[in-house]
Amino acid sequence: MRIFVTGAEGQIARSLREAAAEDATIVLGWGARPGMDLARPDTVARAIEAFGPDLVVNPAAYTAVDKAESEPELAFAINRDGAGAVATAAARAGAPIIQLSTDYVFDGAKIVPYVEGDPPSPTGVYGASKLAGEHAVAAAHPEHIILRTAWVYAPFGANFVRTMLRLAGERDRLRVVDDQVGCPTYAPDIAEAILKIAGRLNQTGWRADYRGVTHLAGPDAVSWCGFARAIVEGAARNGGRNIPVDPITTADYPTPAKRPANSRLATDRLKGTFGVRLPGLQTSLVDCLDRLADVSPAAGRST
Repeated sequence: MRIFVTGAEGQIARSLREAAAEDATIVLGWGARPGMDLARPDTVARAIEAFGPDLVVNPAAYTAVDKAESEPELAFAINRDGAGAVATAAARAGAPIIQLSTDYVFDGAKIVPYVEGDPPSPTGVYGASKLAGEHAVAAAHPEHIILRTAWVYAPFGANFVRTMLRLAGERDRLRVVDDQVGCPTYAPDIAEAILKIAGRLNQTGWRADYRGVTHLAGPDAVSWCGFARAIVEGAARNGGRNIPVDPITTADYPTPAKRPANSRLATDRLKGTFGVRLPGLQTSLVDCLDRLADVSPAAGRST
């Protein structure tokens, strides 16, 4: 199966490269800057047409949540217009598209986990641009699967786990927001799930029930503070510093972009439609921390 992936060095793109390397039946194609740039739609069409994919996966995005508040034009150019260009090119190539989206399309006011049918209501530019991207993809290509994920982390790239490890190496205690709750999701687990969905597409062909939004997130919900404590305690088993992590409120840590208080995503559709269930947080976090510890003593503290 020939799968074209946008981006090359993002957490999900890198994880897809690793996962696909274990499967000889998959041929991956890559589109990354400067050769392919989501802000330049003409480069997108050329790259996808040249590869001739059976499936297109678009994890590439503008993800600087706070910076997006001062760069809305660029965020929308990449997350809306770029995503639409990828979907248009995929449609012309006769290949379904898997578009990655985010929990930030919701405002976080709901008490229980969000399901796919809940009305989106983003509170910031990043979430609004990703929601616009969902709409652009759906309008451009009927054979679309939109995977909303949340709190993505990996042994590489910029993410919460690596930030906490770096800070734990520099400080005697941490102060972390405790009134925002979500579902940490390991990028290698996301990649494995995408390849399982790709395998099902390859086996069954396109089916109408695949179309639309599916939530793809870890099964366990924690606060940022709870996640930070799990990271510090897990790293301590590999020789890291086990320092205190104190809870604070969102008001204690103001940011340019407002974060959802509740980012929990229900994943029943993922299991029911695609037969996919992600591992628990403990399993995935241990794998991530072990990988970081194996690279070098300072691996988790780099940026």
